[in-house]
Amino acid sequence: MEVTMPRTGVLAGATRVEADSGDRELLADVETAAAALHAQLVLRRPEGRDIVLPESLVSLVVAAAHDLAKGNAVFTLPVETRLTPNEVAQLLGLSRPFVTRLLDEGEIPSQRLPGSSHRLVRLADVLEFQERREHRAEGRRRIMEVAEEADLPY
Repeated sequence: MEVTMPRTGVLAGATRVEADSGDRELLADVETAAAALHAQLVLRRPEGRDIVLPESLVSLVVAAAHDLAKGNAVFTLPVETRLTPNEVAQLLGLSRPFVTRLLDEGEIPSQRLPGSSHRLVRLADVLEFQERREHRAEGRRRIMEVAEEADLPY
């Protein structure tokens, strides 16, 4: 399993993990076993002491094992990470001027750096904005489906 740290861009503080092709079957077994009701993951220290991992960490391991078993790389990044408007634009696949407008309108919260015109945005706020955006898109899709079923013009 390869672990690397990207040096620049949106994922500069992220840890990237990739599974070796030989690990994928084992990872699929880990995912299945850990996803079972009331499953526990235990970390065994070199001196033999066992540490039962908390449920939040078990959820992270299951999610990572799921993607790694499919051959995908996984990144971990704290949600409190601060991003520049340009990094937000890269992450969302939007233009920087459009992101700047969203920040100006308060659609995505941001903080100005003291004594500067520059801003920083919490990754958690970017993810929340993306979730709201996807939710609205799903609502529009459902409205279009209903309109088509009722043979209404739209």
